[in-house]
Amino acid sequence: MAAKESDLEYWLSNSSEITYSQKNWAGSLFSSFWVSYSIQKFFKICLYFRRKTMKILIIEDEAGLRESIEAYYNEEGCVCETAYDFVSAMAKVSLYRYDCIVLDITLPNGSGLHILKYVKEHRHPDGILIISARSSLSDRLTGLDMGADDYLTKPFHLSELKARVAAIVRRKSFNDTNTMIFNEICIDFSAKEVKIHKEVIKFTRKEYTLFLYFIANKGKVVSKNAIAEHLWGDGMDIADNFDFIYSHVKNIRKKMIEAGCKDYIQAAYGMGYKFTG
Repeated sequence: MAAKESDLEYWLSNSSEITYSQKNWAGSLFSSFWVSYSIQKFFKICLYFRRKTMKILIIEDEAGLRESIEAYYNEEGCVCETAYDFVSAMAKVSLYRYDCIVLDITLPNGSGLHILKYVKEHRHPDGILIISARSSLSDRLTGLDMGADDYLTKPFHLSELKARVAAIVRRKSFNDTNTMIFNEICIDFSAKEVKIHKEVIKFTRKEYTLFLYFIANKGKVVSKNAIAEHLWGDGMDIADNFDFIYSHVKNIRKKMIEAGCKDYIQAAYGMGYKFTG
């Protein structure tokens, strides 16, 4: 599905608080980081089975709760991003995809239900867990009928939140697919293992995450900016020097070639990298 300006216009035109510079910023990021829906659907499998690098968006205006959830998932090794109001939340769901969005209903400048509606209308694959102090049956049914995957009333234990999120992501996977074979490469998602000619390749966690990202975007050039955002989230300070990415790619290629694998990862000079084959 191709990126369209109308995707952003949905919220830009309905946000009285947004400035001209914010519109330019959002439009620029949108065109830079959009990945097709079909690729993202496949990528969800990879995201689930490498649980420790699951990508979560927390949309919550209460600072204490938002920070507690963020710290909890960061300790789990997840990529965790946050938004505190309607405008910043819409910017993120318009530009990025997540394993699960933890969504509060009552937000400054707008309603979380409008965010839910936007995600569903645009057929984004993100799981959505509503967290709300509204505990009536009618409120829960409204959220679920609009397409939310689950509804959790406040207050709650973080362990229960974690279990609910994990269940959503598990259901979003493709019939619990555990393995994928591509030529001489076999990926076991449940074991988080890559084998080449039946030999286990000892990737680091970041190398494994990056390798899956290349596989999910096979045949497409992925920019260094996109790689950095995927590995470290929006907390990454995008600098001019991307030596750390070059180092990860170099190590992945070296380990694959030493195991007798074809060199599928090619540099697209001035743009990024592409997984061929």
